[in-house]
Amino acid sequence: MSYRKSSPTPLAVPKGRFVRVAGLSSMTAGIAGNVAVHALREISRGVRPDLRALLMTPGNATRITDQLARMRGAAMKVGQLISMDAGEVLPPELADIMARLRDQAHFMPPKQLRDVLNRAWGPEWRRPFQSFNVMPIAAASIGQVHRAVLKDGRDVAIKVQYPGIARSIDSDVANVASLVGMSGLLPKSFDLDPYIQEARSQLHDETDYELEGQHLRHFADLLQNDEAFEIPEFYPDWSTSDVLTMSFLEGHPIETVGEATKEERNRVCSALVDLTLREIFEFGIMQSDPNFANYRYNSSNGKISLLDFGATRALQPSAIDGYLRLMRAGLFEDVVELRNAASQMQLIEGDGLFDDRILGMIRSVFDAILSANEFDFSDRTLASHLNKEGMALAEAGYIPRQVPMDILYLQRKIGGMFLLATRLNASVPVKTLLAKYVT
Repeated sequence: MSYRKSSPTPLAVPKGRFVRVAGLSSMTAGIAGNVAVHALREISRGVRPDLRALLMTPGNATRITDQLARMRGAAMKVGQLISMDAGEVLPPELADIMARLRDQAHFMPPKQLRDVLNRAWGPEWRRPFQSFNVMPIAAASIGQVHRAVLKDGRDVAIKVQYPGIARSIDSDVANVASLVGMSGLLPKSFDLDPYIQEARSQLHDETDYELEGQHLRHFADLLQNDEAFEIPEFYPDWSTSDVLTMSFLEGHPIETVGEATKEERNRVCSALVDLTLREIFEFGIMQSDPNFANYRYNSSNGKISLLDFGATRALQPSAIDGYLRLMRAGLFEDVVELRNAASQMQLIEGDGLFDDRILGMIRSVFDAILSANEFDFSDRTLASHLNKEGMALAEAGYIPRQVPMDILYLQRKIGGMFLLATRLNASVPVKTLLAKYVT
């Protein structure tokens, strides 16, 4: 199924709670009307309408993505969070709609931007700047980024939060949860509430730019001697809870590494996989959002820029221990310990109907890792096998368990690294990297 992709344009962010609720209500009513019209058409032809298929038409998908992209904030972000980028919670139809939102952010018109900065810095804020580009260099669900140069010579990137976004989180999350419930796509026995609560909590953290500044400093300290990465310098004198100012780093989208030599592709992906493992087993804290836009590549020095720390998350020791046990059991091909670790992480029930099939999928991952010194991500065999097994589980009536949130975030990050390495057709010594941390 294909969808129309809208181009980002200047569009004011709806601020009032009533306006935002009305926007979602209008969208929902439009979808319901569209479904009703097509259902009546099917009935008139003597065909029993498939409401699920009617709901997920390209027209309705476009209506959902366009409206949420216009609203931005939690209305745009929550679907990405609860889908965890890999369809772990939502069915593929709805997860795909939500995931597409990351490419469709509009940006604030100059007047609205000026109003936000006037409140943050005062009306004379332009004076200390040599230049300030009102056209953003990036726009996302919570804020947009501008490049500027201060008169003291600092070349800066300024992340400006959309107005009213922080105040709208609770109502937006509740409204999008209602939309997901209305879709009828989730199994009736699946409790979405824990994921909604987690999305609400994370969004409140992500809108606190002072907290993100602290995370930025912390990771800069952790990686200060690392030759593979560079992190922007945080400038607290030009930052508030709504505006985050940092040094500007040159770079290109991480996907451009796909055009580099095989050696460079492998080096970059190996560094990112190794960083993920360090976050889990050494740092105990993780930048949990694997969105490709959070990574840039500087071809002049070969460094990878880490740009967004809003989704930084301290990991619970139980989650770290669970992954340590799972990885160790997989590397040593200890079937009994693998089952115990999977049970501890709540990936299986312990005596459930689908336990053996899920364990078989986990073992297939380790079999692929152990089969060669380097894992070739350009080989889609493992991904195809897991997709096939996942579809078979769903058809057999399997409902994903509600695993601890840290486990879900870890799966999300690891899955994101898998997708990136696949996109770049890299080969990575995964077995060697794992052994460094878990044996």
